[in-house]
Amino acid sequence: MSKQNKIILVLVVIAVVIGGLYLVNRYWIAPVTAARPQASSGKYPAAPDFSVTDIFGQKLSLADYRGKVVLLDFWATWCGPCRVEIPGFIQLQKEYGPQGFQIIGISMDDDVQPVREFYKQFGMNYPVAMGSDTRISELYGGIIGLPTTFLIGRDGRIYDKVPGAVDAERFAAEIKTLLAASPAEAVKNFQPAGASGNIEVETPAEANSPVPGVDVSKLSKVELQRYKDQLSKQNCDCGCKFNVLQCRTNDPSCGVSRELAKSQLEKFQKANPRI
Repeated sequence: MSKQNKIILVLVVIAVVIGGLYLVNRYWIAPVTAARPQASSGKYPAAPDFSVTDIFGQKLSLADYRGKVVLLDFWATWCGPCRVEIPGFIQLQKEYGPQGFQIIGISMDDDVQPVREFYKQFGMNYPVAMGSDTRISELYGGIIGLPTTFLIGRDGRIYDKVPGAVDAERFAAEIKTLLAASPAEAVKNFQPAGASGNIEVETPAEANSPVPGVDVSKLSKVELQRYKDQLSKQNCDCGCKFNVLQCRTNDPSCGVSRELAKSQLEKFQKANPRI
């Protein structure tokens, strides 16, 4: 091959390489890099829709609640922190339901029967569906621990994901913000309440107690009722205007009523040495 032909061949190869790089940049690299700002600008992703039947056989679809603020709670009856958290959710539903707020519970129990019994025992006032035989948990990225709670705005976007049990007031601040927003647009500058207000329990007996946060496992049914009667006669001085038992039930995170309830339990046990 002559020197001139080699030069021509090299120039052709260079032209092909340059053309190839142009096409790669135009149809592969450029679209990806251009899409990145658009993806990251969606700070609050759309909540995946689902349609199931609840534990009583009624249709339950997230789309039916579009335009409302939705708290989606993944929980289980055997989960101590979940049990402590639910009375606060019941109160949130009572207080903010008329304003456009709705809680949906997704139980991760294997069997529906204990969930129905728990629902009736606690007087739950919001729909609950089973997550064990559906793909709901997968749609929400997989649920590793319980409880895990998602807060969805009127516009159908997820504004907060909260692992672990927290007191109801931690959600109340966010709910008020989302209720005040328009369903037609994303909430600008939304600020999650953070990790404050975590409900702390030291033992499973405290988490599953009929007096949340207080281990009453050594009391007989009769003794438990007498103890609860004592708590009902003592006012909580945290400013809630409830008696101690009511405060423990309505706000399990209240440290004041917890200490009062534990103090009363010590007195009760001293007065009843058998315990």
